[in-house]
Amino acid sequence: MAQNPLLIFDGRCGFCKIWVEYWKQLTEGVDYAPSQEVGPRYPQIPQEKFGQSVQLVMPEGEVIGGARAVFTTLTYATGLGWLLWIYDHVPGFAPASEAAYRLIAAQRTFFYHVTRLTFGKRIQPLEYARTEWLVVRLLAVIYLIAFASLAGQIIGLIGGRGIEPTGRYLEAIARSFGVRGYWLAPTLFWLGHGDALLRATCWAGVAISIVLFVGFFERAALICLYVLYLSLCTAGQDFLSFQWDSLLLEAGFLAIFLGNSKTVVWLFRWLLFRLTFLSGVVKLTSHDPVWRDLTALSYHYLTQPLPTPVAWFMYQLPLWFQKLSTAFVFGVELVTPFLFFAPRRWRMLGGCALLLLQGLIFVTGNYTFFNLLTMSLCVFLFDDQALQRLRLRPRTARTRSAVVVAAAAVVLVLSASELWYMFLVSQPEPNALVRTMEPFQIVNTYGLFATMTTSRPEILVQGSNDGQTWLDYQFEYKPGDLRTPPHWVAPYQPRLDWQMWFAALSSYQASPWFGNFMVRLLQGSPEVLGLLAKNPFPGSPPKYVRAELYDYSFTDFAMRRATGDWWKRMPLGPYFPQVSLRDVRAAR
Repeated sequence: MAQNPLLIFDGRCGFCKIWVEYWKQLTEGVDYAPSQEVGPRYPQIPQEKFGQSVQLVMPEGEVIGGARAVFTTLTYATGLGWLLWIYDHVPGFAPASEAAYRLIAAQRTFFYHVTRLTFGKRIQPLEYARTEWLVVRLLAVIYLIAFASLAGQIIGLIGGRGIEPTGRYLEAIARSFGVRGYWLAPTLFWLGHGDALLRATCWAGVAISIVLFVGFFERAALICLYVLYLSLCTAGQDFLSFQWDSLLLEAGFLAIFLGNSKTVVWLFRWLLFRLTFLSGVVKLTSHDPVWRDLTALSYHYLTQPLPTPVAWFMYQLPLWFQKLSTAFVFGVELVTPFLFFAPRRWRMLGGCALLLLQGLIFVTGNYTFFNLLTMSLCVFLFDDQALQRLRLRPRTARTRSAVVVAAAAVVLVLSASELWYMFLVSQPEPNALVRTMEPFQIVNTYGLFATMTTSRPEILVQGSNDGQTWLDYQFEYKPGDLRTPPHWVAPYQPRLDWQMWFAALSSYQASPWFGNFMVRLLQGSPEVLGLLAKNPFPGSPPKYVRAELYDYSFTDFAMRRATGDWWKRMPLGPYFPQVSLRDVRAAR
């Protein structure tokens, strides 16, 4: 009597041979043989049965065929025993499985070509050790960029003499919420929020990112980076409230649980699906006419926050090309996300399409580390086989299954709740669990450019000592001087320049930080002035400040050749009224 189960298959069937070779790699303690060789040894099995389905001969002599034979064989593979349990216990699953098996067996040639197209000639078990190793290194680089980018800005943004001081913010939370404020605003800066500590936090993040990249104390480093960046995002208020900050926190949280776990890989794919698909959905659900008529990109290159020089040239392209490009965006954001869960070849095709889109966004707009982070997440749409030509040192640390299951449960429940309230509830009010976990940003909602701005208002900030002669403050990267071309700045993010773009889309009353910014100019705060390219009052601060609003647009080829200008503008009127420190003190 045989010691191991024996799976007998049709040796002339190309479809059968592909899948049997795959099962051989998955299972232990199972023997395989073609019916043409061993069939005569089993006279109890009619010859026609071998042509209808695989036959599994158990050590005690029992013979099992069809879908049940496949599921029984896979009980000898790690982590696949649940398939037979479902077959035996879930009503309707067994007959449906057998019907599907008979259909495939009757159309083997067709499904052979489908298999070749979907998986290739040879199917290999999916492994992600190299993939995880690479993603962790990429995350280390992105964390380093994020922390280093903040190090030179943090004091001017949220320092003691910055635009939105952290101390004042935390004091307001404590007054309003008491002890509960510690949970609502999770940050290490409750322990102290001096300028030196803010700057030290950024440089500590840089140092730990380097440690992570080198490969030391990986899990501890990932935990520290998540905690430090969450602390900065919480304290950063308006200046660290961008979707890529949330995306980095969510990806960084998931990375803590990496350790050759396919479950965590699927969670990363689920994150990438939500990020991409929701970005497409919000464009449709916003009912923005320029997305509906495919003209959105004819405005986007001009009206995006910080265009690159390439954006100027893309803006000049004909309308038919812009419409075709917009349709491509919809295709990538609404269709390819479903490929992220498809078989290997289709999944990698979806990954390539998203990489192409992100690459195009990267060269036409300065979106900090967002594109690099999204492309890094795309690595999880591939596998070790796809990366075998890269000489990578795989990770060896493993995460306990119970910890992975717990983390996966939290992420799936929170993300399902977010989607439920986003799509199925007319007036969304997140449940208690979502509200409780929201401050930690381990699961977030996404949706980029739901509505497309069709004009570009720009704020010019000015100072004066007599109320008659006004001089412009020059920003580092946002449009100002007409002859200055758009800048290349990504992956660095000049966060004040970014917020100026948002402020221009509404009134200054809707952006309370803007009034604080103007006061700091009147006070001559060196930390805030350090965020600007040029201070027209180097000796002492001006007596008055104001802000004017202009409509900016790109020039065309003819105008640029004639004038050398990249921009043209028209005045729209006052944005922020003329004020002095005396006015500010009187208002308070």
